[in-house]
Amino acid sequence: MIDALRSWARKHTDEGRYSPVGITFHWVMAFLVLFQLGWGFYIGFMGVGGDKLAAYQVHSAVGLPILVLAVGRLGWRLLIPGPHNDADEQGVQTQIAYAIHYLFYLAFFGLPLTGWAMWSSVAEPGPLYLAGLVPWPQLPFDQLDIATRWAIMDVAEDVHHLLAWLLVLIVPLHVGAALKHHFWDRHDVLRGMIPEIPDSEDPRGGHRHKPREPRARPGSAGG
Repeated sequence: MIDALRSWARKHTDEGRYSPVGITFHWVMAFLVLFQLGWGFYIGFMGVGGDKLAAYQVHSAVGLPILVLAVGRLGWRLLIPGPHNDADEQGVQTQIAYAIHYLFYLAFFGLPLTGWAMWSSVAEPGPLYLAGLVPWPQLPFDQLDIATRWAIMDVAEDVHHLLAWLLVLIVPLHVGAALKHHFWDRHDVLRGMIPEIPDSEDPRGGHRHKPREPRARPGSAGG
């Protein structure tokens, strides 16, 4: 089955595109992360009370799916490598892009994990809810003394805020780099991460790009 998946994905990566699964992971997580950043800052301006508690529940309900998606996305990326595109040949710029991707994964895992720890350290025992529907267990902090639980809360909160500000920094860098590659350098990076519109269905008309020639694989003729 793995070989079949790789063969299917290779039809896309050989043309410099991510697989539909990879594209879906990217855009769903992008939407959730942007929502969480905005919602998190909104919570920060709310006064203490029931409305703020309800807002935290929404925040946790959206944050847990990010953790599940991050696990799935990392597993998919390890199983199905992404395409080799023009941006992979830019030397220092490519290394910076790789470093930013590692920081994204740090935030994708670190933010929901620290949020999980924060909730588990102060909330009454009971389930969290994945996407507001599926019960999710709390971390087993309820057996710890109150001082230890508050210490966990303080550390988790500090790391959570640090990672949130990290995203505030690297999201614009990531978006700006993608736009630069697309409009300035005329690279195929952005095209590889958006759903493909066949030239015959493009409302702008005409052929806007030339499909990338499939890359010869090791062991193939001429490879």
